[in-house]
Amino acid sequence: MTSFRQLAAVLISAVSLSLPAHALDTAARSAMVIDMSSGAVLLEKNVDTPMPPASMSKLMTLNMVFEALQQGRLSLDERFRVSVKAWKMGGSKMFVREGDRIRIEDLIRGVIIHSGNDACVVLAEGLAGSEDAFSQRMTERARELGMDMSTFANSTGWPHPSHRMSARDLIFLTQRMITEFPEYYHYFAETDFTWDKVSQKNRNPLLYLDIGADGLKTGHTEEAGFGLVGSAIRNDRRVAFIISGLDTAKARSVESERLVTWAFREFKTGKIANAGQIVGEAEVWIGDADTVPLAPKEDVIATAPYGELDGMKVSVRYDGPIEAPIALGQPI
Repeated sequence: MTSFRQLAAVLISAVSLSLPAHALDTAARSAMVIDMSSGAVLLEKNVDTPMPPASMSKLMTLNMVFEALQQGRLSLDERFRVSVKAWKMGGSKMFVREGDRIRIEDLIRGVIIHSGNDACVVLAEGLAGSEDAFSQRMTERARELGMDMSTFANSTGWPHPSHRMSARDLIFLTQRMITEFPEYYHYFAETDFTWDKVSQKNRNPLLYLDIGADGLKTGHTEEAGFGLVGSAIRNDRRVAFIISGLDTAKARSVESERLVTWAFREFKTGKIANAGQIVGEAEVWIGDADTVPLAPKEDVIATAPYGELDGMKVSVRYDGPIEAPIALGQPI
């Protein structure tokens, strides 16, 4: 027979930590670094200011493509035809030719590795009929996902006064690429791709360093400066970051490596409690028992500066007493 205490185990939320003592300055106009295991923000600077994202906004184009693939509306072997507009696109290119019919998987690689503006337009027109219609869909989908500081005027990141994203939105999109589309994330780690006998290297400088980097996307325009939204993993611990507004490609590379190294070196992530582990008791009002056990639905993970996680004292806070009846899994 199941006891009342087993039935009444409830959900508590995760631990939050303040990390101001180890703050780091950065030359980037906008920056954010997070530990993905715990969600802890290790650094933030102008994270909610809409900015020109340049080619980093291609992540939203890829989000639309990956969603269509997951939903079965698209397949990797399907082909889209290259229009005159796509063929004539300037900037970074995959070098597609008008009239060609190109596999979706090749277009994805063209977007990620070549940063191909032409490949983006082919995907946009194939999915929505026109790039304008696709851009509107991107903006609508961003709002549905809670990316309130993102507005898209094109599929490429080409300079436009209405094409804007915030650092926080880009970090959210980075997390989404990794957690929601694991079957496609491996493309971001590929360092080169050959299309029509033209080989090009991935522009992400961190992929060529031994620091655990496996994505995601660079960006550069005169207005935006040099930027990079990236991620690296070491010993099952993943860090994601975004920097923008650097003056040179070299500064972008150096600053990206510095932030990743700092995040792994200066902070430690650990488990505070296991999923289902009783960590406290809540007072019950007018119930069959005086208290009800509190337990997290998922493992509780925390990040703290090195030396501060060991021996940490954790307290449970709740709004109570809790009015009966109380159901198993009820959030408190």
